[in-house]
Amino acid sequence: MRLVLFEATGSRDAVPGLVTERGVVSIAHAVRSGHTPQATMQGIIDGFEGLRPSLERLARDGAAVPMSQVRLRPPLPRPGKILACIANYWEHGALEPRALNMFLKNPDAVIGPGDTIVLPHLTEPWIFMHEAELALVIKGPAKNVPPANWQSAVFGYTGLIDVSARGEGRRTWKAGSWLGKSFDTFAPIGPCIATLDEIANPNDVHVQFWVDGQLRHNYNTDDMEHLVPELVEFATGIMTLNSGDLIACGTNHEGLGPLQDGEVVDFEIHGIGRMRLDVRDPLKRTWENGIYMGADSTNPEAIKRNRPEQR
Repeated sequence: MRLVLFEATGSRDAVPGLVTERGVVSIAHAVRSGHTPQATMQGIIDGFEGLRPSLERLARDGAAVPMSQVRLRPPLPRPGKILACIANYWEHGALEPRALNMFLKNPDAVIGPGDTIVLPHLTEPWIFMHEAELALVIKGPAKNVPPANWQSAVFGYTGLIDVSARGEGRRTWKAGSWLGKSFDTFAPIGPCIATLDEIANPNDVHVQFWVDGQLRHNYNTDDMEHLVPELVEFATGIMTLNSGDLIACGTNHEGLGPLQDGEVVDFEIHGIGRMRLDVRDPLKRTWENGIYMGADSTNPEAIKRNRPEQR
């Protein structure tokens, strides 16, 4: 199943629903309403096995509203925790994996489909970049989960764009604190939560990201340095994860590029779905458009440009 929060035309109330081939089916009357949309989704995660038969019937027979007549909201509008992997994809011709590491990203930075990434007024960062990532939606409480039991702690999957302020080269601004990844609007999530059974293997998923129609990220999650079972073990060995928390699995940096004013971005994870967002910069800053071509880029064209063969 693909779970969403959505607003019907003329309403600002986000209600839970299912994405079907016929459109979006509301499940608001079939689930317990929480005090916030986030709490409602956490309740669905916790009670999903009991809810499954009625949700399957609604997916098949419930009244559907065309996608064009609804506005999708972030499926988890205020996760308790967002843990994000640092790198975690094979790059630079590495022969050994880097040590697994993560940082906490600000849950208040979450936005959703159709929203706008707003670049901050702060001018110290040199550039702002996108990182398109698969994210694990946790079913908790999960603590000290061994790799063999990783599925017990994962309810499903969603997409996350780890928008990042960067300094010189690809170094994250305020590298010691990773604050450059936690500006408001820097955590777009969506378009839905695909339940665990929707994806046969999270380490065989195609991730794509476009800026104004230019394909940038275009990779498969089979290239992670540390695979999903290890990510779950690592994160739950540090802290208890609760239902609705997220683990973002990292990105392949070869597709990095700048985000700047007026651009439109599209993000798709096959098996989960696609969403579009706008980019706005009140300061109207500009950078070289396209895939990042700095001296430490791993993009083949950048290597050719910055490190020509010696004659």
